[in-house]
Amino acid sequence: MGDSTNDIPLPISVPIDTRELAELVTIANRSKSPLIVAGNSSKLDWGGMVRDARSIISTQKLDRLIAHAVGDLTVTVEAGMKFAKLQEILATAGQFLPLDPAYPNTSTIGGIIATAATGSLRHRYGGVRDLLLGISFVRADGKIAKAGGRVVKNVAGYDMMKLFTGSYGTLGILTEVTLRVYPLPANSGTVILTGAIEGLRNAAKILLASTLTPIAVDVLSTAFSQHLEISNTPSLVVKFATIPASIAEQSEQLLAIGKGLGLKGGTWQGEQEQQLWSGIQTGIWGSTPVGCKLGVRSTAAVDTIELLDRSTANTAKGVIHLSSGIGAFALPDASQIQSLRSHCEAAGGFLSMLQAPVDIKGKIDVWGYRGNAVPLMREIKQQFDPVGILNPGKCL
Repeated sequence: MGDSTNDIPLPISVPIDTRELAELVTIANRSKSPLIVAGNSSKLDWGGMVRDARSIISTQKLDRLIAHAVGDLTVTVEAGMKFAKLQEILATAGQFLPLDPAYPNTSTIGGIIATAATGSLRHRYGGVRDLLLGISFVRADGKIAKAGGRVVKNVAGYDMMKLFTGSYGTLGILTEVTLRVYPLPANSGTVILTGAIEGLRNAAKILLASTLTPIAVDVLSTAFSQHLEISNTPSLVVKFATIPASIAEQSEQLLAIGKGLGLKGGTWQGEQEQQLWSGIQTGIWGSTPVGCKLGVRSTAAVDTIELLDRSTANTAKGVIHLSSGIGAFALPDASQIQSLRSHCEAAGGFLSMLQAPVDIKGKIDVWGYRGNAVPLMREIKQQFDPVGILNPGKCL
């Protein structure tokens, strides 16, 4: 099942509430039976291969809305609620959760937190951990625990929430989360610059140093630009969301910068713009056999896209979010993993091969991390899950 090393299909338990989930984990802990932890299983194959799992526990039925404090801009939901459902609830109050995960229609909130899955909007709103205010979870021994709170100013348990963000279900099973939400932008417009890589590099540098205030800035590879029907070159895609007059003024400034650098420029709005950003959000994962998450210094983002184009003869889709340097590649095979990983590490970052066939994951280190934090991470895992029943092998 998924990335488990088991050849026999595993039984699946879908508890209807936190108490039932806690009882199932308690039984697994006592019998030392490893579990695969899942939400809606949209990213079950991400990360390392789970070893010796006996069953799967899914939180997809823990999907209630607990509280929506509209005035405080916070929402509390059970971790099994689907991201799309939460956005529908928030939209009725003119609000939204500013995350853009790879699988927006099927991902659960708990799964998004567990994999730290976000995208272009982190330029303006930050990543998952910046929006997470409080959590409840079932420990590996079946006990129920909490950290943080339901109000923005409550910072108790902040380190605990940092640990759970991106932990891939290895430290505990999220059951309830409180998140910061934002007003839904009423207007937006996107500027796209295309052309020679040197011009895009200079445009990106000028943009980062300017007073322009976009909510998303992405650098796209040639293949991804072609896939999204933008151009036959790499592209710089910049989204503004404010009052119409400001969108128009900032767009004109950016177009002028691009023109001065010999780049072609255009603006996208309305349905065309929505389809563009939806394509950027969902167009990497699941589209080819190998999917990678990467990080580099923001100053190396354009160079990294250039390397991707050059090393794959313009056949690999890739996106890097300019301000954070976080991005993703979709590769036809694993032949370029090592060279791309070496580049990312030299640029102060990383490359993780999250999505790939089992035989490839068996040959290439998924995470590729050899830093001095490995012993600390393993010690934390030992403290949270001494029996080793929660997604063993999923992380380092």
